[in-house]
Amino acid sequence: MTNATARQHELTPAETSQRSGVAVSALHFYEREGLIASHRTPGNQRRYHRDVLRRLAFIRVSQGLGIPLTTIREALASLPGDRTPTKADWTRLSRHWRDDLDTRIKQLQRLRDGLDECIGCGCLSLRSCALSNPDDMLAARGPGAHRLTVRSRTRP
Repeated sequence: MTNATARQHELTPAETSQRSGVAVSALHFYEREGLIASHRTPGNQRRYHRDVLRRLAFIRVSQGLGIPLTTIREALASLPGDRTPTKADWTRLSRHWRDDLDTRIKQLQRLRDGLDECIGCGCLSLRSCALSNPDDMLAARGPGAHRLTVRSRTRP
């Protein structure tokens, strides 16, 4: 590919922002976080390759699903660096998150279905409340308050 051809596939931050719907400041943040990459022109101007648009779409959809940035970064790092990712690459990445999403959906449905009872009850019992202690998961830690953090105080 010649330099002129390569430049046709490059986007300025403003063009990338406009085409992706992601603010320029977010582009810079994603770059600092290692989610996307750019290079500098001889005039020290930032340029993005066009394939960054797919990565940005993946980031936005993943964040919308509640996937943490660290998990998104790991997923993007597994993509091939020598070619544009294919539909099969994206499918492989999203398949890993299906079980987690299904679990969260079930949990949210249980919370939704029990919300009327909880609001009507008003107890917010740490022992039995489906909102503050779903599935009594704190019982495995033994008796006492496990959500309170203990701060050590230094006495004068």
